[in-house]
Amino acid sequence: MSCIRGIMQSMAMSVAKKSFLVFLISLAVASFFWVRHLRRRTTKIQGAVITRNADPRKQLPIADVEVTANDGFSMVQSKSDASGLFTIVLRKPLLRGQIISLQFQHRDYAPLSLTVNAPGNITVAALTPVARTTPIVVNSARQTIGNTVVRYSIKTASTVPIGSAVRAFEAVNEGGVPCAAHLQCSPDGKWKAATGSTSLDAGEGNEFRNARASCISGPCPFTRIDPSGLAHDGRIISVSGTTWSDTATFLVEAEVVHPMTTDVVRNSYPAIFGDALNFTLPPSAEGVSIQADLNGETIVFPLGPALILSWADCNVRVNRDQTRVFRCELKPGYRWVNPVS
Repeated sequence: MSCIRGIMQSMAMSVAKKSFLVFLISLAVASFFWVRHLRRRTTKIQGAVITRNADPRKQLPIADVEVTANDGFSMVQSKSDASGLFTIVLRKPLLRGQIISLQFQHRDYAPLSLTVNAPGNITVAALTPVARTTPIVVNSARQTIGNTVVRYSIKTASTVPIGSAVRAFEAVNEGGVPCAAHLQCSPDGKWKAATGSTSLDAGEGNEFRNARASCISGPCPFTRIDPSGLAHDGRIISVSGTTWSDTATFLVEAEVVHPMTTDVVRNSYPAIFGDALNFTLPPSAEGVSIQADLNGETIVFPLGPALILSWADCNVRVNRDQTRVFRCELKPGYRWVNPVS
């Protein structure tokens, strides 16, 4: 009896050891996947890089700034875009309160170091411009820029009236005939019905406008018009009319126009703060140029896709609504005639 009891105790201990071993293995596997899940989580740091200036109007965005983030475990680099925006994606820290170091570098600005301990916040880095090492020759006269006007064109749709079109058509039917096995019946299914239709062609390059149809003779109260073919302007329109009484006559009319696209030139007056000229343009703007008085002489400077001007360095950024934001900063040797302080 004692032997059997010993065997049972031994088996119980063996089962307990196996269960504990399975528990440890499961815990290790779960810990492995949990740590891997934590390591895969990321955090995002976003902010803007601007020019340090006491005047908010002169705190211009800075593009192409090298931004380096270091959390003590990894280092990530990024660059600011034309709006000054930068985005850094780092592995999410396992512990709260971890400090992240940010370094900002640009050849025209003094380096800047910042620390971030709350990645969800917006970081604004204000860089101090570096004085130009190449001095402007004192005895050379600085050229003046004044009376700047931004010119651009927008395509505008217009129409030229050509005339009008009119056509009558009939729906031939005999009233008072029960529907029976006829294919078309009145809305209540009681009387035989018939349908007539017609279509109009405005001609090559022309379109119809304000198309309409109506019953003009016959038992009009017992007719119905399908205007779906008149709903959209175009070269071809069609219409049908149905009667469930005697023959009815319908009339369709429309104006004929010739659509045209013309370029309308518009002017915009930029805002000048410091050495920078700022203006915005709608998404459809084309042929952008800047008219300005250079040393008192009015000249039109085409901007072009490369944004090249002899007297300024320009850049552009696009907003979410596709509006374009331009900024042109004077080159050395140029000044505004009436500068804005």
